[in-house]
Amino acid sequence: MFAFIGKVLAVVPNPTGITSANLALIVNDEDPFSIRVAQHYQIARRIPPENVIHIRIKPVASMIDPAVFDKIKMEVDRRTPAHVQAYLLAWTLPYRVGCMSITSAFAFGFDSAFCAEGCKPTKTSSYFSSMSEAPFSDFGVRPTMMLAGLNESQVDSLIDRGVRADYTQPDGTAYLVTTGDKARSTRTPAFRKLADGFHGSLEIRHLETEALTGKKDVLFYFTGAIWVEGLDTLEFLPGAAADHLTSAGGVLDGIGQMSILRWLEAGATASYGAVVEPCNYPQKFPHPGIFIANYLRGESLIESYWKSVAWPGQGVFVGEPLARPFALKPGTE
Repeated sequence: MFAFIGKVLAVVPNPTGITSANLALIVNDEDPFSIRVAQHYQIARRIPPENVIHIRIKPVASMIDPAVFDKIKMEVDRRTPAHVQAYLLAWTLPYRVGCMSITSAFAFGFDSAFCAEGCKPTKTSSYFSSMSEAPFSDFGVRPTMMLAGLNESQVDSLIDRGVRADYTQPDGTAYLVTTGDKARSTRTPAFRKLADGFHGSLEIRHLETEALTGKKDVLFYFTGAIWVEGLDTLEFLPGAAADHLTSAGGVLDGIGQMSILRWLEAGATASYGAVVEPCNYPQKFPHPGIFIANYLRGESLIESYWKSVAWPGQGVFVGEPLARPFALKPGTE
């Protein structure tokens, strides 16, 4: 487990780990949305042309059959430069491969050990809580995120927020919110431990309320609820991350529960949610202490988020992966 309690974490002086140089951008040439947002991202983050991989998937269904996915993944693996350590998928549909999220399927390959029917554990990510700066070199895992949204304008704004976040050293607050929904509040022990024991410059507040409202300094917002109210009253700082522990937050086109795309619409730069019923294992959702510790060290958003989930097979990561607000700008002391 990453040690974060009782000390101030050192800031990484220059970006290491996952950067624009070793991130591969995957574009779906069947999807005009994918082509458009990928072009914006490649320019904004200066992704090398050799790191852009083109595939073809019909962008009409939420799920791909594992057998179809395996063929796509084999072709992507063949085209991926050896130095690439992570993937970014530039689309909203599909977001699921059989019983896995598409981000986990690209990271690990389709593997039913990362799935579970009912309330059962799944395989643990070897990248969880690690100090690795090169996950593919170290573990054979390429952490993956989706550049997804309700429309092109929202994704354009998401990209710009991520870029704008870099090196800003934001003076924000982490809000750890326990609601009256006990079934979805299984992260509360971690919330309390972090709020009570963290000694650093970031303000961390554990609140017991149904909804956070009126805050203008939101850098982290972790909670548990089917729907999260009050998002239109909040201001998220560039680079902010937010998620809600629930059964179907990662169902990006769903209406039964709040989609994690709502967090991005409200101004967050990344989120995470389940694509199939995970039960309420906290291991299947981000651990706030691990996430925050790595982010404050200067790691990128994709590294910090991925390292915080022990059992990520059923959850999808969305957002701008390269935001790193707590790194020092290259060339500074």
